[in-house]
Amino acid sequence: MDRRMPTAPVVTDREGLDDFIDALREHAPTIERDVARLRNAPGEREVIGSLFRALHNIKGDAALCNVDLAVTIVHPIETLLARVRNSNLLFSEAIAETILLTIDRLELAMARIASGDALDTLQLRPLVEGLEKLAMAASAEVDERAAEVLEAVTGFRPVFVASLTTRGVTGLRAAAKSEAADDLLFFLTLASQFEARSPLFKGRSTRILRLALETNQMAGEPIEPIQLEAAVYMHDVGMMFLAESVWLKASDMSPEEKMILRAHPGYAAGLLSRMAGWTAAAEMVAQHHEAPRGSGYPAGLDSAQICSGAKVLAIVDAFEAVMLKHINRGRNRSLLRAIAEINACDKQFAPEWIEPFNQVIRRSVEAR
Repeated sequence: MDRRMPTAPVVTDREGLDDFIDALREHAPTIERDVARLRNAPGEREVIGSLFRALHNIKGDAALCNVDLAVTIVHPIETLLARVRNSNLLFSEAIAETILLTIDRLELAMARIASGDALDTLQLRPLVEGLEKLAMAASAEVDERAAEVLEAVTGFRPVFVASLTTRGVTGLRAAAKSEAADDLLFFLTLASQFEARSPLFKGRSTRILRLALETNQMAGEPIEPIQLEAAVYMHDVGMMFLAESVWLKASDMSPEEKMILRAHPGYAAGLLSRMAGWTAAAEMVAQHHEAPRGSGYPAGLDSAQICSGAKVLAIVDAFEAVMLKHINRGRNRSLLRAIAEINACDKQFAPEWIEPFNQVIRRSVEAR
Protein backbone atom coordinates (compact mmCIF):
# COMPACT_ATOMS: atom_id res chain seq x y z
CA MET A 1 0.00 0.00 0.00
CA ASP A 2 1.24 3.49 -0.78
CA ARG A 3 1.24 5.20 2.60
CA ARG A 4 1.90 8.69 1.28
CA MET A 5 -0.79 10.99 2.59
CA PRO A 6 -1.80 13.90 0.35
CA THR A 7 -1.30 17.34 1.86
CA ALA A 8 -3.45 19.06 -0.76
CA PRO A 9 -6.91 17.99 -1.98
CA VAL A 10 -6.94 15.75 -5.03
CA VAL A 11 -10.41 15.26 -6.53
CA THR A 12 -10.63 12.88 -9.47
CA ASP A 13 -14.36 12.15 -9.19
CA ARG A 14 -16.36 15.03 -7.72
CA GLU A 15 -19.69 13.23 -7.95
CA GLY A 16 -18.21 10.18 -6.26
CA LEU A 17 -16.76 12.34 -3.48
CA ASP A 18 -20.12 14.00 -2.83
CA ASP A 19 -21.85 10.61 -2.75
CA PHE A 20 -19.31 9.28 -0.27
CA ILE A 21 -19.66 12.32 2.00
CA ASP A 22 -23.43 11.74 2.05
CA ALA A 23 -22.90 8.07 2.92
CA LEU A 24 -20.42 8.98 5.67
CA ARG A 25 -22.98 11.35 7.21
CA GLU A 26 -25.45 8.45 7.35
CA HIS A 27 -23.03 5.97 8.95
CA ALA A 28 -21.37 8.30 11.50
CA PRO A 29 -24.34 8.49 13.93
CA THR A 30 -24.59 4.68 13.98
CA ILE A 31 -20.90 4.42 14.84
CA GLU A 32 -21.18 6.99 17.63
CA ARG A 33 -24.26 5.25 19.05
CA ASP A 34 -22.67 1.80 18.95
CA VAL A 35 -19.43 3.01 20.52
CA ALA A 36 -21.42 4.60 23.36
CA ARG A 37 -23.33 1.36 23.94
CA LEU A 38 -20.18 -0.75 23.91
CA ARG A 39 -18.55 1.47 26.50
CA ASN A 40 -21.26 0.28 28.89
CA ALA A 41 -21.47 -3.30 27.62
CA PRO A 42 -18.25 -4.24 25.77
CA GLY A 43 -19.31 -7.84 25.25
CA GLU A 44 -22.60 -7.07 23.47
CA ARG A 45 -22.27 -9.17 20.30
CA GLU A 46 -25.15 -7.57 18.39
CA VAL A 47 -23.74 -4.06 18.87
CA ILE A 48 -20.23 -5.19 17.92
CA GLY A 49 -21.68 -6.62 14.72
CA SER A 50 -23.53 -3.38 13.98
CA LEU A 51 -20.38 -1.32 14.51
CA PHE A 52 -18.30 -3.60 12.30
CA ARG A 53 -20.88 -3.43 9.51
CA ALA A 54 -20.95 0.37 9.67
CA LEU A 55 -17.17 0.57 9.30
CA HIS A 56 -17.19 -2.07 6.57
CA ASN A 57 -19.89 -0.16 4.70
CA ILE A 58 -17.91 3.07 4.92
CA LYS A 59 -14.88 1.35 3.40
CA GLY A 60 -17.02 -0.25 0.71
CA ASP A 61 -18.70 3.04 -0.16
CA ALA A 62 -15.30 4.73 -0.34
CA ALA A 63 -14.04 2.11 -2.78
CA LEU A 64 -17.14 2.42 -4.96
CA CYS A 65 -16.85 6.21 -4.97
CA ASN A 66 -13.11 6.14 -5.77
CA VAL A 67 -12.15 7.86 -2.50
CA ASP A 68 -8.92 5.93 -1.92
CA LEU A 69 -7.84 8.03 1.05
CA ALA A 70 -10.94 6.96 2.99
CA VAL A 71 -10.25 3.29 2.24
CA THR A 72 -6.70 3.72 3.55
CA ILE A 73 -7.92 5.34 6.77
CA VAL A 74 -10.78 2.95 7.55
CA HIS A 75 -9.20 -0.39 6.59
CA PRO A 76 -7.00 -0.86 9.70
CA ILE A 77 -9.75 0.12 12.13
CA GLU A 78 -12.07 -2.34 10.38
CA THR A 79 -9.38 -5.01 10.81
CA LEU A 80 -9.18 -4.20 14.52
CA LEU A 81 -12.96 -4.51 14.91
CA ALA A 82 -12.89 -7.85 13.11
CA ARG A 83 -10.72 -9.14 15.96
CA VAL A 84 -13.30 -7.90 18.47
CA ARG A 85 -16.13 -9.44 16.46
CA ASN A 86 -14.29 -12.79 16.34
CA SER A 87 -13.84 -12.72 20.16
CA ASN A 88 -10.05 -12.40 19.84
CA LEU A 89 -10.02 -8.98 21.48
CA LEU A 90 -12.13 -7.16 24.05
CA PHE A 91 -13.67 -3.81 23.16
CA SER A 92 -12.09 -1.19 25.45
CA GLU A 93 -12.16 2.53 26.15
CA ALA A 94 -8.94 2.84 24.14
CA ILE A 95 -10.56 1.25 21.08
CA ALA A 96 -13.63 3.44 21.52
CA GLU A 97 -11.57 6.64 21.53
CA THR A 98 -9.54 5.51 18.53
CA ILE A 99 -12.63 4.76 16.46
CA LEU A 100 -14.17 8.14 17.25
CA LEU A 101 -10.91 9.93 16.42
CA THR A 102 -10.64 8.05 13.13
CA ILE A 103 -14.17 8.93 12.04
CA ASP A 104 -13.66 12.54 13.13
CA ARG A 105 -10.46 12.86 11.05
CA LEU A 106 -12.12 11.16 8.11
CA GLU A 107 -15.03 13.62 8.19
CA LEU A 108 -12.63 16.57 8.46
CA ALA A 109 -10.52 15.25 5.60
CA MET A 110 -13.52 14.82 3.32
CA ALA A 111 -14.80 18.31 4.16
CA ARG A 112 -11.41 19.85 3.38
CA ILE A 113 -11.06 17.96 0.13
CA ALA A 114 -14.53 19.08 -0.91
CA SER A 115 -13.73 22.73 -0.11
CA GLY A 116 -10.20 22.68 -1.49
CA ASP A 117 -8.49 23.26 1.88
CA ALA A 118 -5.14 21.73 2.86
CA LEU A 119 -4.92 18.43 4.75
CA ASP A 120 -1.48 18.79 6.33
CA THR A 121 -2.72 19.79 9.82
CA LEU A 122 -4.90 16.68 10.18
CA GLN A 123 -1.91 14.38 10.86
CA LEU A 124 -3.25 11.73 8.51
CA ARG A 125 0.09 9.99 7.99
CA PRO A 126 0.70 9.25 11.71
CA LEU A 127 -2.97 8.32 12.02
CA VAL A 128 -2.82 5.65 9.32
CA GLU A 129 0.60 4.36 10.30
CA GLY A 130 -0.50 4.13 13.93
CA LEU A 131 -3.77 2.43 13.05
CA GLU A 132 -1.94 -0.18 10.98
CA LYS A 133 0.31 -1.01 13.95
CA LEU A 134 -2.70 -1.05 16.27
CA ALA A 135 -4.64 -3.44 14.04
CA MET A 136 -1.83 -6.02 14.29
CA ALA A 137 -0.88 -5.45 17.95
CA ALA A 138 -0.99 -8.26 20.51
CA SER A 139 -4.12 -8.15 22.69
CA ALA A 140 -2.22 -7.00 25.77
CA GLU A 141 -0.58 -4.14 23.80
CA VAL A 142 -3.71 -2.72 22.15
CA ASP A 143 -4.42 0.01 24.70
CA GLU A 144 -0.81 1.19 24.60
CA ARG A 145 -0.77 1.31 20.77
CA ALA A 146 -4.10 3.17 20.80
CA ALA A 147 -2.71 5.75 23.20
CA GLU A 148 0.23 6.25 20.84
CA VAL A 149 -2.12 6.88 17.92
CA LEU A 150 -4.13 9.43 19.86
CA GLU A 151 -1.00 11.21 21.06
CA ALA A 152 0.55 11.29 17.58
CA VAL A 153 -2.58 12.83 16.06
CA THR A 154 -3.79 15.16 18.82
CA GLY A 155 -0.60 15.89 20.79
CA PHE A 156 -2.18 14.65 24.02
CA ARG A 157 -1.62 11.24 25.59
CA PRO A 158 -4.84 9.87 27.11
CA VAL A 159 -5.07 7.99 30.38
CA PHE A 160 -7.68 5.29 29.99
CA VAL A 161 -9.78 4.49 33.06
CA ALA A 162 -10.37 0.83 33.94
CA SER A 163 -9.16 -0.81 30.76
CA LEU A 164 -11.00 -4.06 31.23
CA THR A 165 -8.37 -6.50 29.97
CA THR A 166 -5.08 -4.82 30.80
CA ARG A 167 -5.72 -3.07 34.13
CA GLY A 168 -3.59 -4.73 36.78
CA VAL A 169 -1.27 -6.62 34.40
CA THR A 170 1.16 -3.83 33.55
CA GLY A 171 3.80 -5.21 35.90
CA LEU A 172 3.87 -8.65 34.34
CA ARG A 173 6.35 -9.82 31.75
CA ALA A 174 5.05 -9.64 28.18
CA ALA A 175 4.23 -13.35 27.76
CA ALA A 176 2.35 -13.52 31.06
CA LYS A 177 0.55 -10.25 30.27
CA SER A 178 -0.69 -11.61 26.94
CA GLU A 179 -1.80 -14.88 28.53
CA ALA A 180 -3.65 -13.05 31.32
CA ALA A 181 -5.44 -10.82 28.80
CA ASP A 182 -6.45 -13.88 26.78
CA ASP A 183 -7.79 -15.56 29.93
CA LEU A 184 -9.78 -12.46 30.86
CA LEU A 185 -11.30 -12.37 27.39
CA PHE A 186 -12.33 -16.00 27.86
CA PHE A 187 -13.86 -15.19 31.26
CA LEU A 188 -15.74 -12.23 29.79
CA THR A 189 -17.06 -14.43 26.99
CA LEU A 190 -18.48 -16.83 29.57
CA ALA A 191 -19.99 -13.92 31.51
CA SER A 192 -21.57 -12.60 28.32
CA GLN A 193 -23.16 -16.00 27.71
CA PHE A 194 -24.66 -15.86 31.19
CA GLU A 195 -25.94 -12.32 30.60
CA ALA A 196 -27.65 -13.48 27.42
CA ARG A 197 -29.96 -15.70 29.47
CA SER A 198 -32.07 -12.70 30.57
CA PRO A 199 -32.62 -9.20 29.11
CA LEU A 200 -32.27 -7.80 32.65
CA PHE A 201 -28.64 -9.01 32.82
CA LYS A 202 -27.47 -6.94 29.85
CA GLY A 203 -24.34 -4.99 30.80
CA ARG A 204 -24.33 -6.56 34.28
CA SER A 205 -20.67 -7.64 34.31
CA THR A 206 -19.47 -4.20 33.26
CA ARG A 207 -21.51 -2.46 35.95
CA ILE A 208 -20.34 -4.83 38.69
CA LEU A 209 -16.73 -4.65 37.52
CA ARG A 210 -16.61 -0.88 37.53
CA LEU A 211 -18.11 -0.72 41.02
CA ALA A 212 -15.81 -3.45 42.37
CA LEU A 213 -12.63 -1.89 40.95
CA GLU A 214 -13.56 1.59 42.16
CA THR A 215 -14.41 0.31 45.65
CA ASN A 216 -11.07 -1.50 45.79
CA GLN A 217 -9.30 1.64 44.57
CA MET A 218 -11.09 3.79 47.16
CA ALA A 219 -9.71 1.50 49.88
CA GLY A 220 -6.13 1.80 48.60
CA GLU A 221 -6.29 -1.20 46.23
CA PRO A 222 -5.44 -4.00 48.70
CA ILE A 223 -6.92 -6.55 46.27
CA GLU A 224 -5.04 -7.44 43.07
CA PRO A 225 -7.25 -5.78 40.38
CA ILE A 226 -6.71 -8.44 37.73
CA GLN A 227 -7.82 -11.18 40.13
CA LEU A 228 -10.86 -9.14 41.14
CA GLU A 229 -11.72 -8.60 37.48
CA ALA A 230 -11.59 -12.33 36.77
CA ALA A 231 -13.76 -13.03 39.82
CA VAL A 232 -16.38 -10.50 38.68
CA TYR A 233 -16.65 -12.15 35.28
CA MET A 234 -16.78 -15.68 36.67
CA HIS A 235 -18.71 -15.42 39.95
CA ASP A 236 -22.09 -16.42 38.51
CA VAL A 237 -20.95 -18.49 35.52
CA GLY A 238 -21.70 -21.60 37.59
CA MET A 239 -25.39 -20.72 37.29
CA MET A 240 -25.26 -21.98 33.71
CA PHE A 241 -24.65 -25.50 35.06
CA LEU A 242 -28.00 -25.35 36.84
CA ALA A 243 -31.51 -25.62 35.43
CA GLU A 244 -32.88 -22.20 34.48
CA SER A 245 -36.09 -23.16 36.24
CA VAL A 246 -34.11 -22.86 39.48
CA TRP A 247 -32.05 -19.68 39.17
CA LEU A 248 -34.62 -17.71 37.14
CA LYS A 249 -37.50 -18.71 39.40
CA ALA A 250 -39.67 -15.73 40.37
CA SER A 251 -41.48 -17.40 43.28
CA ASP A 252 -40.03 -18.74 46.54
CA MET A 253 -37.61 -21.65 46.23
CA SER A 254 -38.07 -24.99 47.91
CA PRO A 255 -35.34 -26.22 50.31
CA GLU A 256 -34.15 -28.61 47.59
CA GLU A 257 -33.88 -25.80 45.04
CA LYS A 258 -31.94 -23.65 47.50
CA MET A 259 -29.45 -26.46 47.97
CA ILE A 260 -29.02 -26.75 44.20
CA LEU A 261 -28.53 -22.98 43.85
CA ARG A 262 -25.90 -22.89 46.58
CA ALA A 263 -23.66 -25.18 44.53
CA HIS A 264 -23.09 -22.56 41.81
CA PRO A 265 -19.95 -20.84 43.24
CA GLY A 266 -18.09 -24.15 43.21
CA TYR A 267 -18.38 -24.71 39.47
CA ALA A 268 -16.65 -21.50 38.38
CA ALA A 269 -14.21 -21.59 41.30
CA GLY A 270 -13.24 -25.11 40.28
CA LEU A 271 -12.56 -23.97 36.72
CA LEU A 272 -10.43 -21.04 37.88
CA SER A 273 -8.46 -23.17 40.33
CA ARG A 274 -7.45 -25.47 37.49
CA MET A 275 -6.05 -22.58 35.42
CA ALA A 276 -2.57 -21.30 36.20
CA GLY A 277 -2.44 -17.89 37.87
CA TRP A 278 -6.06 -17.57 39.04
CA THR A 279 -5.96 -19.04 42.56
CA ALA A 280 -6.94 -15.74 44.22
CA ALA A 281 -9.86 -15.23 41.81
CA ALA A 282 -11.02 -18.80 42.48
CA GLU A 283 -11.08 -18.08 46.21
CA MET A 284 -13.11 -14.90 45.68
CA VAL A 285 -15.67 -16.75 43.56
CA ALA A 286 -15.93 -19.67 45.98
CA GLN A 287 -16.55 -17.33 48.93
CA HIS A 288 -18.66 -14.54 47.47
CA HIS A 289 -21.84 -15.83 49.18
CA GLU A 290 -20.19 -16.25 52.58
CA ALA A 291 -21.16 -13.81 55.35
CA PRO A 292 -19.04 -12.29 58.13
CA ARG A 293 -20.95 -14.03 60.95
CA GLY A 294 -20.88 -17.48 59.40
CA SER A 295 -24.41 -17.45 58.00
CA GLY A 296 -23.39 -17.62 54.34
CA TYR A 297 -22.69 -20.51 52.00
CA PRO A 298 -21.29 -22.91 50.92
CA ALA A 299 -18.86 -23.33 53.86
CA GLY A 300 -20.31 -21.05 56.57
CA LEU A 301 -17.04 -19.14 56.97
CA ASP A 302 -16.61 -16.30 59.45
CA SER A 303 -15.18 -12.88 58.63
CA ALA A 304 -11.53 -13.76 59.31
CA GLN A 305 -11.75 -16.69 56.88
CA ILE A 306 -13.29 -14.75 53.99
CA CYS A 307 -10.89 -13.05 51.58
CA SER A 308 -11.25 -9.33 50.87
CA GLY A 309 -12.11 -9.87 47.22
CA ALA A 310 -15.08 -12.05 48.14
CA LYS A 311 -16.29 -9.41 50.60
CA VAL A 312 -16.23 -6.71 47.90
CA LEU A 313 -17.83 -9.01 45.35
CA ALA A 314 -20.64 -9.83 47.78
CA ILE A 315 -21.49 -6.15 48.21
CA VAL A 316 -21.43 -5.11 44.56
CA ASP A 317 -23.24 -8.26 43.43
CA ALA A 318 -26.02 -7.65 45.96
CA PHE A 319 -26.21 -3.99 44.98
CA GLU A 320 -26.74 -4.97 41.32
CA ALA A 321 -29.41 -7.50 42.33
CA VAL A 322 -31.34 -4.93 44.37
CA MET A 323 -31.10 -2.39 41.54
CA LEU A 324 -32.63 -4.93 39.17
CA LYS A 325 -35.35 -5.86 41.68
CA HIS A 326 -36.52 -2.26 41.90
CA ILE A 327 -35.83 -1.24 38.30
CA ASN A 328 -39.52 -0.46 37.72
CA ARG A 329 -39.24 2.40 40.25
CA GLY A 330 -36.87 4.36 37.99
CA ARG A 331 -33.13 4.65 38.38
CA ASN A 332 -33.00 7.24 41.15
CA ARG A 333 -35.50 5.46 43.40
CA SER A 334 -33.96 2.04 42.77
CA LEU A 335 -30.51 3.50 43.55
CA LEU A 336 -31.71 4.90 46.87
CA ARG A 337 -33.39 1.61 47.75
CA ALA A 338 -30.26 -0.39 46.85
CA ILE A 339 -28.00 1.84 48.96
CA ALA A 340 -30.38 1.59 51.91
CA GLU A 341 -30.62 -2.21 51.71
CA ILE A 342 -26.85 -2.72 51.47
CA ASN A 343 -26.20 -0.48 54.47
CA ALA A 344 -28.95 -2.11 56.51
CA CYS A 345 -27.52 -5.62 56.08
CA ASP A 346 -24.62 -5.29 58.52
CA LYS A 347 -24.68 -9.03 59.25
CA GLN A 348 -24.44 -9.98 55.58
CA PHE A 349 -21.60 -7.72 54.44
CA ALA A 350 -18.15 -6.83 55.76
CA PRO A 351 -18.41 -3.45 57.54
CA GLU A 352 -14.83 -2.49 56.59
CA TRP A 353 -15.87 -2.48 52.92
CA ILE A 354 -19.21 -0.70 53.30
CA GLU A 355 -17.63 2.74 53.73
CA PRO A 356 -15.41 2.59 50.60
CA PHE A 357 -18.44 1.31 48.69
CA ASN A 358 -20.56 4.21 49.98
CA GLN A 359 -17.88 6.70 48.96
CA VAL A 360 -17.87 5.32 45.41
CA ILE A 361 -21.66 5.52 45.18
CA ARG A 362 -21.65 9.03 46.61
CA ARG A 363 -19.06 10.17 44.09
CA SER A 364 -21.05 8.58 41.27
CA VAL A 365 -24.26 10.35 42.32
CA GLU A 366 -22.51 13.72 42.69
CA ALA A 367 -21.00 13.38 39.20
CA ARG A 368 -24.43 13.10 37.56
